[in-house]
Amino acid sequence: MTLDILAIAAHRDDVELTCGGTLIAAVDRGQRVGILDLTAGEMGTRGSAALRATEADAAANVLGVAMRENLGLPDAGIENTRATREALVGVLRRWRPQVVIAPAPVGRHPDHRVAAELIRDACFLSGLAKYASGDAAHRPRKLLHAISYREDFDKPSFVVDVTMTFARKLAAIRCYASQFDGTTQAGEVFPNGEPLIDIVTHHAAHYGSLIRRQYGEPFWTRETLRVDDLLSLDVSTF
Repeated sequence: MTLDILAIAAHRDDVELTCGGTLIAAVDRGQRVGILDLTAGEMGTRGSAALRATEADAAANVLGVAMRENLGLPDAGIENTRATREALVGVLRRWRPQVVIAPAPVGRHPDHRVAAELIRDACFLSGLAKYASGDAAHRPRKLLHAISYREDFDKPSFVVDVTMTFARKLAAIRCYASQFDGTTQAGEVFPNGEPLIDIVTHHAAHYGSLIRRQYGEPFWTRETLRVDDLLSLDVSTF
């Protein structure tokens, strides 16, 4: 079985925070969606790697994804090396996704920044027939970066309307009780004194306002997006 979309993140819970609503919407459309967590989160201040595995499985059920795997790289120690590239290429060739979602190219946590570079390199190398061994070469058609909460980054290339899936996104986030109960920040979500769920909601409302919707999730691509019909352009200027 192959995937339409594979979301790859450094830590369990990153995907839920940054693009969970988008993944749920894709599943609702009948697309096959998967998640690859690069680390087990063993360096997390709260809980344990084993507990986070249980929470990640529960969140995956809420999201409705077809698969969730863990690459087992060291938490707080992800490196872009030949070994890690080959390990990731193996996953890409086995699941053969058309679209890959990666973290933002910039970030507060070193794992997030390095993961973005590692994922891009592995997506390219996966398409080289003579690179590594194992399954046949496969290169994803599109690489997207989920840039939620990155106010210091470029303007989004596009925003996905997640109004209809936002409640389920929050339900998936709440699966990580060991990480988020009583907290005011997580990952790239900077604190403002409010509960984490409230901050996530405010950010989603901001991104939604950019496309004149209640809630949204932003993405960035290096390549320019094509438009064939000007009358098809959504989001009113005035």
